[in-house]
Amino acid sequence: MPVSSSIQKILALVADDLRQVDATIAQRLDSGVPLVGEVARYIISSGGKRLRPVLLLLACGALGYKGEQRFNLAAVVEFIHTATLLHDDVVDESTLRRGRSTANEVFGNPASVLVGDFLYSRAFQMMVDSNNMRVMQILADATNVIAEGEVLQLMNIHNATLDEAAYLHVIRSKTAKLFEASARLGAVLADSGAAVEAVCVEYGRSLGTAFQIIDDVLDYDGDSHEMGKNLGDDLREGKATLPLIIAMQRSRAEEAAVVRRAVEEGSAQDMEAIISIVRQSGALQGAREVAARQAESAIRAAALLPTNPHSQSMIELATQLLQRRT
Repeated sequence: MPVSSSIQKILALVADDLRQVDATIAQRLDSGVPLVGEVARYIISSGGKRLRPVLLLLACGALGYKGEQRFNLAAVVEFIHTATLLHDDVVDESTLRRGRSTANEVFGNPASVLVGDFLYSRAFQMMVDSNNMRVMQILADATNVIAEGEVLQLMNIHNATLDEAAYLHVIRSKTAKLFEASARLGAVLADSGAAVEAVCVEYGRSLGTAFQIIDDVLDYDGDSHEMGKNLGDDLREGKATLPLIIAMQRSRAEEAAVVRRAVEEGSAQDMEAIISIVRQSGALQGAREVAARQAESAIRAAALLPTNPHSQSMIELATQLLQRRT
């Protein structure tokens, strides 16, 4: 599906910066072990939106920071994100991401795990280059929370009793934490002070939470060709995402039992019936409403930043998220 004109406008604002980030990524992927670069380049070049680096660059622009470290740290957050994807796909036994085979499908699980480890360690080398203890603290804490979120999600596999609060706790740890760190780093690099840093934290956390909720909605309201993933993967993995949680709450007992059994068994055998239950129960609209509240929190936070094209793009990014289809 084509990128919206609004998103194109946002990307155009940081296009020159992103080229510098890409150059940094290419340089820091260099390794004496050919397979390391091959696997890393395979997933990094697979068509991702670079959303976390974009967020860091927008925050830097909004707060007037123009130093070279924004390129280095934007590459760091992309490396951390890529490492999590490599490990996630192995844990989830995924075969498709962004419309093509996952790295573990192509290169095998051992290579994917070990190259993920390489990207984490390379990211920490690059953090040291910043020579800023606050930067290192934020990224080290974020990486730790992400890992905790992954374990928490693993503990909740096949748990059909997971409620909305517990679900939000998992995705704020697993997904939103790196969004939060990306925005926060812009404030730290700009030396903007604690109040502005808190605003950026709120923006990133809320945006990342909304992003993941919409991602989970699209598993039941999307098209596999548009999404570039196997629809129903989360259900096969036994994950109780927000649309399923709401569907179990709002459906008749016999319908809720169908969904509950699918989560507990990790089965997409009744996928068509479950999609119908999720849609007819109003669960997709309910989940989108939760995402909208998160996006509104992000918009309110961004409105507190200095008014300029970068902060306006942060607002637009949160607004456009709710129209996301891929």
